Amino acid sequence: MEIEQLDQTGINLIKGFEGCVLHPYLDQVKIPTIGIGMTYYPSSGKKVTMQDAALTQQQADSEFLLLLKPYCLAVYSTTRDNLTQNQFNALVSLTYNIGMGGFKGSTVHRLVNANVTGQQLKSAFLMWNKADGKVLNDLVKRRTKEYNTYINQII
Repeated sequence: MEIEQLDQTGINLIKGFEGCVLHPYLDQVKIPTIGIGMTYYPSSGKKVTMQDAALTQQQADSEFLLLLKPYCLAVYSTTRDNLTQNQFNALVSLTYNIGMGGFKGSTVHRLVNANVTGQQLKSAFLMWNKADGKVLNDLVKRRTKEYNTYINQII
């Protein structure tokens, strides 16, 4: 059966990387962000601004679940049909962080669809380790964990 949605492990994977901040803040590249890594509110389409009111945890979780839908669809609709749940979770986590266009044009996407694994795929995940042109240790850790999740070595 083709995987179309994150399971709780996948949701927790992304939440673990993104964290949750209930008030607006500037992310590492100075983009207004709120909740679980959201730069806009999926319920309204409105961009986050630094003047926005704080969210409740329930609002943050609700907006996050709405926001996940297009990322799941981007992975589901453009990758091979025999992904495992862990592979799907890892790819949605990557896509949530680098964007749908970034994912669809990535070497990771191409290698996944060619069913390539090993060092070549790991290197492709690790290419996405920069923000604002600088290698960030947090992104190296995230990509490594996403790759390990993809190959079913959850750490």
